[in-house]
Amino acid sequence: MYKIKGRIRYSELDSEGKLSLESLLDYFQDCSTFHSEEIGVGLKYLQERHLAWVMSAWQIIVERYPAFGERVLIGTAPYDFKGFMGWRNFLMETEEGERLAYANTVWTLMDMEHMRPARVPKEMTTAYVLEGKLDMDYAPRKIAIPEIEGQRWEDVEVRHHHLDTNHHVNNGQYIRIAMEYLPEGFEIRQMRAEYKKQAVLGDVIVPVVYRHSDNICLIALNNKEGQAYCIAEFKGMECRNA
Repeated sequence: MYKIKGRIRYSELDSEGKLSLESLLDYFQDCSTFHSEEIGVGLKYLQERHLAWVMSAWQIIVERYPAFGERVLIGTAPYDFKGFMGWRNFLMETEEGERLAYANTVWTLMDMEHMRPARVPKEMTTAYVLEGKLDMDYAPRKIAIPEIEGQRWEDVEVRHHHLDTNHHVNNGQYIRIAMEYLPEGFEIRQMRAEYKKQAVLGDVIVPVVYRHSDNICLIALNNKEGQAYCIAEFKGMECRNA
């Protein structure tokens, strides 16, 4: 597993003085980006070939949020490629080996010139060393909208700060937007996200919030026609066996 070192910064904390989920997600994304750069299939390689890895699904499980100043190790490893799809695990642990958080991700390789999925090139599958799947409870990639009425909130217009180098809304930005609609004091044990469409500058995101129970909250980030850009499901810390 490829690993990098980190130390929890003040700028990465939530209001309780612990690492925020958004910052955890950033650590995982940065780790995979550094990994790809080091083996020669990073941003420049992709841009020269008009390719981009687009997130299809996240599943993050948190055992404990580290506090300010804690030193951590962040690791990642791909475990499968199939057609235009790739699967990758993530792990955050302390220097002593305590598992803090871990994740499963599903990616789609896109031909950005023609905006369609592209088969993963052999040189890319050769560059990555596949490892065994991380030991975790894997949830389905797809997230079903509950058959209850959701609460629509004020529209969010896509701004420049939402975009990444592919010029569409970064997958982490959807999670940041969705978390604005969680109940006060909701401590996240698990986050799942399914990405369906790409939002770009000037698009309007319509948040719709569904509450399954006190400990499960689902937020659909839709376009004006009601089609989802992203569906995010959050489970509270009391749902440890859910």
